[in-house]
Amino acid sequence: MTETIVLDSIDELAAAAFEGYVVRKDLALQFKGAYPVPTYVGEFLIGRYCATTDLEEIEEGLQIVRRLLADRTVRAGEEELFKSRARERMTIKLIDLVKARLDAKSNIYLAELPSLGLKDVRIDDAVVRDNERMLTGGFYAEVDLFYDAVIADETNGKPFAIGSLRPIQLSTRDSLARLAEGRSRFTTEQWKHLLLRSVGFEPETLTDREQDILLLRMVPFVQRNFNMVELGPRGTGKSHLFQQVSPYAHLISGGKATVARMFVNNATGQRGLVAQYDVVCFDEVSGVSFDQKDGVNIMKGYMESGEFSRGRESIRADGSIVLVGNFDVDVAHQQRIGHLLSPLPPEMRDDTAFMDRIHAYLPGWDIPKLNPSYFTRHFGLVSDFLSECWSHLRNQSRVASVQGRVNYSDALSGRDLSAVNKTVDGLLKLISPDAEAAISDEDLEWAVRIALECRRRVKEQQRRIGAAEFRNTQFGYRIGEGIEQFVSTLELASPDSIGLDPLPPGQVWAIAEDAGGEVGPGLYRIEATDTPGAGARGLLNQAAPAPLRESFKVADQNLVAQGRALVGDRDPREHNLTAQVRALDAAKSGAGLGLPILLALTSSMLQRSLRGGLIAVGNLSLGGGVETVLNAAALAEHAMEKGATSLLLPVSARRQLLDVSDEVATKVSFLFYTDAKDALVKALAN
Repeated sequence: MTETIVLDSIDELAAAAFEGYVVRKDLALQFKGAYPVPTYVGEFLIGRYCATTDLEEIEEGLQIVRRLLADRTVRAGEEELFKSRARERMTIKLIDLVKARLDAKSNIYLAELPSLGLKDVRIDDAVVRDNERMLTGGFYAEVDLFYDAVIADETNGKPFAIGSLRPIQLSTRDSLARLAEGRSRFTTEQWKHLLLRSVGFEPETLTDREQDILLLRMVPFVQRNFNMVELGPRGTGKSHLFQQVSPYAHLISGGKATVARMFVNNATGQRGLVAQYDVVCFDEVSGVSFDQKDGVNIMKGYMESGEFSRGRESIRADGSIVLVGNFDVDVAHQQRIGHLLSPLPPEMRDDTAFMDRIHAYLPGWDIPKLNPSYFTRHFGLVSDFLSECWSHLRNQSRVASVQGRVNYSDALSGRDLSAVNKTVDGLLKLISPDAEAAISDEDLEWAVRIALECRRRVKEQQRRIGAAEFRNTQFGYRIGEGIEQFVSTLELASPDSIGLDPLPPGQVWAIAEDAGGEVGPGLYRIEATDTPGAGARGLLNQAAPAPLRESFKVADQNLVAQGRALVGDRDPREHNLTAQVRALDAAKSGAGLGLPILLALTSSMLQRSLRGGLIAVGNLSLGGGVETVLNAAALAEHAMEKGATSLLLPVSARRQLLDVSDEVATKVSFLFYTDAKDALVKALAN
């Protein structure tokens, strides 16, 4: 007996906004794998017979759906049985994929029913004209199949004929308008949850990051010529969306891919998969290879321009390319032994030009292995209706509507910008299917951060291979007149390690000599905050050591005394300034941190980041003088060990650094300052 569910606010909204276009996703899951048809076929029938919340009516409807699928779908080995039934009864009903082609010799259309192995089925011209999708890859339909014994006796006779068919689709010409109107009743968060439920997932069991990655999987369906890679552990549902949810997607399992099948058959002129489907997904990509040596080059050219040449003709298509595969090792180990695109086939894995054509690299390792708790038991949009709307969205763009609202850092090349814009465009179309609807800064920033991270992940792998042109990976953005923000990939970022990206305003890395001389230099991370107020000051550290309190006092006094030189017309006495200092090594006294704390306070007031990879060194006197650093060489050695690329220190320490090791000299650049203002100018990110 079917279990009842407790309807939540999203269920009620969906039922009201999309009456007749929603279905309980757990009901559809019952049929997955039980019959030789995709999930969306079962959903269509459930939507027809189980569109109710009454348990008895649902159970009766499910019985009808089971009977239809059992009687009208052809399992492997039953082909001849169904043909025999058609001959004996003269007509049968079945559910099958229907394709058609024009037979130029006889000037008639012929249909193909793959489950029966029939390729020469007669079909009326009018039926083909009314259902042109059968000419471009086909669609599932309920078919009346006739058998004519008289024609069977003729030479080269074609006894099978399709009398009528009913497409298995709820979508209509106004589907996208209906979707856009319904979307207006949801908040952005509610809409994201409905999208996830519509492809079978329960958002309540997923983190925000996991939800974002699953939404990103949908972008190829709404974005033309979008190239995406997802690598991760087995069992995370990487191929589910491309196999079960949409008839506009085609899944190629690991093995040989032919150029003729992918692009165009020169012998027949038949266009390949990229011209027939919205999305072509290579599953188990590590095992994929082409039948011709130039196969990868043809695909590389297609991924760049959306065009390919075979013979004299240049052919354009807009199918998106998705590569999914498995990691056999964990991410940290993979980064130690190579790079995160290593599981690709040999022709692709170390080709930086091929990598450059990848618009987004999804971190599949951040998706949990799926178990029943991750599958929803709530209502979602019928897959056929949703996939049809997605296909229509490919003809739209949101880039123009957000033009000028986002400024990207100079680290992004032309291809980076193109890739990021494609991803942003796709994500915005998913959450805002109405082309006229206003897009909030919050939604725009959500899409921008995801797009930058997934493109930067590609760039980081290119940098690992060693190509000098890909060294700058500091991807940043600014929304409107806001502060520039930097986006890192989580597998590279760590709160306790120094990266190449600038820290947020108010944060700085520092190294100080151990006051007692027993434990050596210590690394600190300083975080300062600035709020309007009456000039309150203080350390957030509980029971801060006396040397640390002294460092903060020195920094504060210098900020007030040199305020105009450091922060312009901002008066420090009209701001509440606080700082927190975290010791990351054995040295914890906080002695000698006056200059780094001053940099953190001024960075916070100016709302400007300091340069990435920088460690600041030095202390100040109450009068503004720069104190001498006693063991600069040891500080430089420690900075290199912590991953710093530059060290900011007093000019008086210059001669001490003449004897640093060759390794330190090649890995760390030294920036010398004469006073606090000079230190700030050299520390600020450009």
